[in-house]
Amino acid sequence: MKCVSALSTLTNTEAAIQEVVERAAALMGGEPGDLALVFASPHHAAGMAKLTEAIRAHQLGRHVLGCTGESIVADGQEIEGAAALGLWSARLPDVDLKPFRLTFVDGEFSGMPTAGGSSLLLLGDPFSFPADQFLLRANGELPGLRVVGGMASGANAPGQNRLILDGETFQDGAVAISLEGALVLRTIVSQGCRPIGRPYIVTKAEQNLIRELGRRPALEVLGELFATLPPGDQHRVQHGLHVGRVINEYQESFQRGDFLVHNVLGADEVGGIAISDRAKVGQTVQFHVRDEETADEDLRALLEKDRDLHPDANVRGALLFTCNGRGTRLFSEPHHDVTVLQNVFNAIPTAGFFAMGELGPVGGQNFVHGYTASIVLFEEPGSPSA
Repeated sequence: MKCVSALSTLTNTEAAIQEVVERAAALMGGEPGDLALVFASPHHAAGMAKLTEAIRAHQLGRHVLGCTGESIVADGQEIEGAAALGLWSARLPDVDLKPFRLTFVDGEFSGMPTAGGSSLLLLGDPFSFPADQFLLRANGELPGLRVVGGMASGANAPGQNRLILDGETFQDGAVAISLEGALVLRTIVSQGCRPIGRPYIVTKAEQNLIRELGRRPALEVLGELFATLPPGDQHRVQHGLHVGRVINEYQESFQRGDFLVHNVLGADEVGGIAISDRAKVGQTVQFHVRDEETADEDLRALLEKDRDLHPDANVRGALLFTCNGRGTRLFSEPHHDVTVLQNVFNAIPTAGFFAMGELGPVGGQNFVHGYTASIVLFEEPGSPSA
C-alpha cells in the first residue's frame, strides 16, 4: 500500500492541475494508483473533469472521487477560503473498489449499496441529498457498513457544487466508493466536546424539548450542575452548551466517544431545554461543553488513544473531513486538525476538505455531524494490530 498527497494554491486551474498531478506522480514513484480523491475550491470547480482526465493519464487512480469545498486540506495544510486543489492517491493491492452514484428523487433513494460489512467513502450535495435519511436507512438495512465522508461546501445555492465520480461530473445527489478486501480502515470521529456532570435519564420529552431529567425540570437540573462547575466550565456552558445522547444504552458506563452530541438551542418558560434533535423518554443524556480548548483536547485524545491501542500499526495515509465551523473559525492557529493528525501519526499523507456536514460512525452507527472532524486511517494489511 502507498498513499500520497499533493496541493496547489495556484489560481490558474490548468496550472494547478498540472502541479498537483505531477507532484503526486513523482511521490508515487511511477507506481500506478488505484484510488484518487480530489478536493477543489470553487475557483477550480469548472476544471474538475479535466483533473480527472489528468489523473487517469498519469495512472494515479482507476477510480476517482471528489467534490468542491470552501476550504481544502492537503499536504499538511488547511487552505481556507482561497484557491486550492488537493489530490490524494493510493495504491491499494487486493482491494475491491466499487463506485456508486446516489440520488434522491420523489422521496426515494436510487443506487443504494446492497451489502453491509464494507466501508463507504461518500461525498454529497447538501441541497439535494438528505444524508441523515440515507444513513438512517443504511444503519437499518446494511449492518456493518461504515460510512465516512462529507457534504460538499463549495456553494451556497443548489446546483453549484460539483461532485466527481470516475469520468463524470454531477451537480446533485451523492457519489461514493466502497472498499473491501485486504485493507484495514479505522475511523475516528472527534465531536470536539467534553462531558460535564453525570448522565441523566430523560423522563419527559416533547419533540425536540427535554422537559424532565430524572423527573425534575431539565433547566433546574442544569442550574444545579452549573453551580458546581469551576469558572472555566461555567464560561463554556454560557458560550457553548451541548447535550450528548448515549448511542449504546447497554453499556455499564459512558465516556468520551459514547455520545452523539447535539446543540442546545435554548429553553422555554417552564424549564424545558430545546436541542437540535428529537428527544425521547428513556434516553440517557449528558451535558457537554465545546470551545477551542475542548475541541483540541478531544481530537488529540481520540487520535492518541487509537495510536496507543494499535502501537504496531503501519498507517499509510488518512482522509480528513472537518467542519467548516472549525479551522480558524474555532482555533486561534491555522491548520489545526491536520497538524494534530500528522503529529500523532508521523506526517502521513492526508487530504480532505471543510464540509457542510461530516459523516462518520459513532457507537457502531453512522451519523451526520456538525463541528466535527471525521477521519479515516488507511492501515497496511499484515500489521500486527490488523
